[in-house]
Amino acid sequence: EMHPVSVSIPSFRSENNSIEKGYTVFKIEVLINGRQHSVEKRYSEFHTLHKMLKKSIKPPEIPSKHVRNWVPKVLEQRKQGLEHYLQTIIMENEILPKIFLDFLNIRHCPSIPKTESYGSFDTESEGSSKLSHQPVMLFLRDPYLLPSAHDAYSNVVIEGVIHGIFYPDLQLR
Repeated sequence: EMHPVSVSIPSFRSENNSIEKGYTVFKIEVLINGRQHSVEKRYSEFHTLHKMLKKSIKPPEIPSKHVRNWVPKVLEQRKQGLEHYLQTIIMENEILPKIFLDFLNIRHCPSIPKTESYGSFDTESEGSSKLSHQPVMLFLRDPYLLPSAHDAYSNVVIEGVIHGIFYPDLQLR
């Protein structure tokens, strides 16, 4: 099953300003449910993310902090390393930590397609962001009662299981 989030780091560029010495900005492309956006992060921001993530998950190795920042080949390797870092986190964690989603500027991370979710969990309230589980199955009536004979869409599976467990001696209609 494909994760609804995928990331790549297609490019980086150098930033120079008068306040601090030049640094490199990595462009992260984020594809979520067919929609794409990009965020730009410096290596130091990755490093901060890494430290925060350690509190909740076991993140993969992050590319070394000490490299010669101005060598193009070194930067290219760092770019690939950071891309692999992000991709590994996504691959290894079914539920992505909020700090990681914030880093990638993702507001809602769908775990299952919206149409299948029951009720509305993505209201904007703070409390709802803590909900990480979603119901898998929904019974519209008590499954422990025998399904009524005049049900237009009888559920063969539920019926069979219920018959088998609770009414093994009953003849199926």
